[in-house]
Amino acid sequence: MIITDDSFNEVVSTNDLVLVDFWAEWCGPCKMIGPIVEELAGEVEGQAIVAKMNVDQNSAVPASLGIRSIPTLMVFKKGEMVERLVGGNIPKSVLAETLLKHA
Repeated sequence: MIITDDSFNEVVSTNDLVLVDFWAEWCGPCKMIGPIVEELAGEVEGQAIVAKMNVDQNSAVPASLGIRSIPTLMVFKKGEMVERLVGGNIPKSVLAETLLKHA
């Protein structure tokens, strides 16, 4: 799911568990973790929402969340941020465990 500055609040507040991948086209580490995030999205369907936000096209939300480097992945539970992971070298097993421990 692609989200924007306009849709962010609705997505994270109306779903129990959401993982948001903040990324950009030019970001090498983002390209490394992107396929892992997409694979995880298929595996957690029905348990969590996995969303992506392009920080070049959407700057308000990343700024409000204090995102200074990408990729940054954040887990939101019932609208509250509960986890933050930074970097492109995160194994899928760690990402899944970090997300699903809040399910």
